[in-house]
Amino acid sequence: MDNRPIGVMDSGLGGLSVLRVLHKRLPKESLLFVGDQGHFPYGTKSQGELQHLVLNIGNFLVAHNIKLMIVACNTATGAALPLLQGKLPVPVIGVIEPGAVAAIAHHPQTVGVIGTESTIKKGAYDRTLHRLAPKIKVYSHAAQPLVSIVEHGQTGTSAAQTAVNTELAYFTNHPVQVLVLGCTHFPFLAPEIQHKLGKDVLLVDPAFETIKQTIRLLTQKGLLAGQNQGTVRLYTTGRRTDLVAGAQKWLAGHFTSCEHVDL
Repeated sequence: MDNRPIGVMDSGLGGLSVLRVLHKRLPKESLLFVGDQGHFPYGTKSQGELQHLVLNIGNFLVAHNIKLMIVACNTATGAALPLLQGKLPVPVIGVIEPGAVAAIAHHPQTVGVIGTESTIKKGAYDRTLHRLAPKIKVYSHAAQPLVSIVEHGQTGTSAAQTAVNTELAYFTNHPVQVLVLGCTHFPFLAPEIQHKLGKDVLLVDPAFETIKQTIRLLTQKGLLAGQNQGTVRLYTTGRRTDLVAGAQKWLAGHFTSCEHVDL
């Protein structure tokens, strides 16, 4: 048993989509979340910039005695996962491999991927999907503006649906059976995305497979917590009020504290 916290990071509020699944599946685990809203957005930054930002967050989490780090950001995973795994003294899990595994599990012939400009440009999902299923057809499309819709609290609005309709018009001529939500912000727009693509398209949220991998790793290494209930501590490099609003909305207020931090 190990009651040290699990560290989770994202470029902003999107990582709360992973945190909420993690807290629901592992309520005994204490969680530390860093939303790097002060450097948002990640999707338009260079790999060097991303590696610098993410490594700083990783070091911050390690200084807070974490036992495991989850990079709950597809852009950061694509840019910095091997770096973090080599530099940090704790296991580090990203979201791209789990997302691809979850998509392939449904044995589709065509898979769509939506993500930030950086994630799509780097082709991390394309490579991973083709490694797992060489014959699969992959259609990847950048939908960067949807990240801002989530960050600005516009989910569930007509503006959100209009933005989704515009950004996903690509799939009208590139129909898919499965769509990977390749940015942790996008699950918060799942109703709008499903409405645009239709009920026959299966949406894959990488968070669920990521948490499955997390549970397997913690179990194998004997790191599961033994306490009755874990704490959820939130940190932001941006405005504290923005993260609090997101956590109240998407974590149903289930957090212990929320602080600003300069990194």
